[in-house]
Amino acid sequence: MNIHRVVITGLGTINPCGHGVSTTWDNVVSGRSGIAPITLFPADDLNVKIAAEVKDYDPTHYMDAKDARRRDRYAQFAVIAAREAVHHARLTIDASNAHDIGVFVGTAVGGLQSYYDACSAHIQHGPRRVGPLTIPLILGDSASSHVALEQGARGPNLATVSACSAGADAIGLAYHTLLRGDTCTCAEAQRSLPGRQTGCKCAQAMIAGGSEATITPVGIAAFDALRAMSRRNDDPAGASRPFAADRDGLVMGEGAAIVVLERLDLALARGAQPLAEVIGYASTDDAYHITAPAPDGVSAVLAMRRALQSAGLSPDEIDHINAHGTATQLNDPIETAAIKAVFGQRAYDIPISATKSMTGHMMGATGALEVIFCVLALREGILPPTINLHTPDPACDLDYVPNVARRVPIKTAMSNSFGFGGHNAVLIFKRFEQRQDLDRE
Repeated sequence: MNIHRVVITGLGTINPCGHGVSTTWDNVVSGRSGIAPITLFPADDLNVKIAAEVKDYDPTHYMDAKDARRRDRYAQFAVIAAREAVHHARLTIDASNAHDIGVFVGTAVGGLQSYYDACSAHIQHGPRRVGPLTIPLILGDSASSHVALEQGARGPNLATVSACSAGADAIGLAYHTLLRGDTCTCAEAQRSLPGRQTGCKCAQAMIAGGSEATITPVGIAAFDALRAMSRRNDDPAGASRPFAADRDGLVMGEGAAIVVLERLDLALARGAQPLAEVIGYASTDDAYHITAPAPDGVSAVLAMRRALQSAGLSPDEIDHINAHGTATQLNDPIETAAIKAVFGQRAYDIPISATKSMTGHMMGATGALEVIFCVLALREGILPPTINLHTPDPACDLDYVPNVARRVPIKTAMSNSFGFGGHNAVLIFKRFEQRQDLDRE
């Protein structure tokens, strides 16, 4: 393995708290919830009538109507977020580097609304009314494919599908792809790509993250059937209550979050500004239950420990955690106990943010958005709050930065993402300080 350092140079998002990174961060730091009554469809016959929708969204503000029709809502979100991230990174993709830039975009479900529409058309009108774009609309890799098409990125491309860990896993696998720095030794390939330098690396930059759009009648009804969702319809902004004694379930969200990762040497050579360094990633599985987390949290503990090991850090060196924090009865105490198992007594001194209290649970996209929050916390020295935390669960007795953001300079941050099927993904980031970090090169 040829080890390279990997940095994040671009951020992009569209989510319930804002169109774009700047607006989102301002709203999250201010503790403004993106949860409101459902407007995408009539919800009168549903038990759950609230969700964290992307507000004031018209796809034709971002793409022409033809492209919008060819992309499910979740793929539209991914394209928009990737566009912002690439622009933020000031990354030009052309013939000289297109084959060395990859796209990994995770999703839990893919084109759920498009699948529902196709099934409805078939049931109501027969097979002839199922459109020719149905398959590309519903596929789980359509977001990563559309991002690559728009950006012209011809490197490795895949869609991670690991439930609510999908976005975090996409970023973790992109990090590992860049760490490897596989050298292209195929002389024929070199000759066939004249713009590509001899001795290049197969992956120089990665566009990675997650996207989701599951706020549909079926999506809401199905999650509610699991008894996993809040029914606090009369108080949307107060409905998502991670780690609180009176929590009653998650609130479904939607959107996309994408980051640009690059090899540090190449990023600096082109004049890019590193925003943070990725230093650790690990994933495990509970192998316990298809929806419930393992009560002992042993695999979540192992994922955190392995991420620390890969980062070369001790538990004493983590300054902040962005928790999975779903506000479900099972997740919150199990995650709390897992953090205590990893960090011991020091767990009580680590500030922990549960930003799903504002964004809702964006399924496969949430982990990627929480990566962005970790990067911004490292850069700005501001930790997002966990809103609606007025009466903590006695089993959840750590410092969850309740209700008000906190200004604290930090050097390292961990992000936890756990998902149905027992998936556990943990990422670790370090603040990038140009002179000090380059001295260690």
